[in-house]
Amino acid sequence: MYKSKRFAYTYEDEGKKEEDLLKEILEDAELPDLEEIVIGPWGECWDETEEGLQVIVDGIVENKEKFAHIKSLFFADMDYEDCEVSWIIQADYSKLWEAMPQLEKLVIKGSMDLELGEIVHENLKHLEIICGGLPGYVMESIQKAKLPSLQKLLLYIGVEDYGFDGDITTIQKLLAESDFPKLTYLGLTDSEIQDEIAEAVLNCKYIGTITALDLSMGALTDKGGQMLLDKLPEYPNVKQLELEYHFLSDDMMKKLKALPGVQVNVEDQQRADDYNGEIYYYPMLTE
Repeated sequence: MYKSKRFAYTYEDEGKKEEDLLKEILEDAELPDLEEIVIGPWGECWDETEEGLQVIVDGIVENKEKFAHIKSLFFADMDYEDCEVSWIIQADYSKLWEAMPQLEKLVIKGSMDLELGEIVHENLKHLEIICGGLPGYVMESIQKAKLPSLQKLLLYIGVEDYGFDGDITTIQKLLAESDFPKLTYLGLTDSEIQDEIAEAVLNCKYIGTITALDLSMGALTDKGGQMLLDKLPEYPNVKQLELEYHFLSDDMMKKLKALPGVQVNVEDQQRADDYNGEIYYYPMLTE
């Protein structure tokens, strides 16, 4: 675990601005001893007229020598009471990669106005994006990323209404064209096409090397469950299967939990909604 500290202020802190939060971080007496910085809400996180989070990101880049010891960054750690995930105005991280070569972990929440740019980083081990909809151009940045040390990739795919503008071919391309030789944890979660994603992952190049597969928080049904049941025994390297929040039947849950040598999480079983004969499956996080 990293030695961590969270910095934040809310819209109730009248008169406080992003520049004040940056100054607070730079002048914090604990900063030299920290390994992780967590940025919580910054006032009106949804206001496109404000400079917002970009002030913090640019401030870290401009003062990179003061952050040379920081190994982990989490931008926009907040819940719906602060700001709905789909409303969070994100930032451009293009300059962060070069400015923080020692960074090992990056977690980003929200995808509106998110830019990753050209990702080249020798030491990043953990990349996680939490959102209600992941845009195709962001996925393309990840697809083309040069991350030779990446061990954990966790992406919330989300839905079209909140930013996901791709389809299963987008996922297949990401899996086929990315190059993460040290990847051990693959998470493609929170999707309404979770069954199709399960099939894509089971047929991708990473399935023979990862130790953890995360298909949680999405509309996974018995169709996807049966694929996992049929294929995972061929890959004894997979020791952990995360399926929390799903639409699996009781029988399928029981069968998956019986997979030999695999720790399976099937908590939080959901029921599909029926509206006038139409069946709807909803991912966990959208708005």
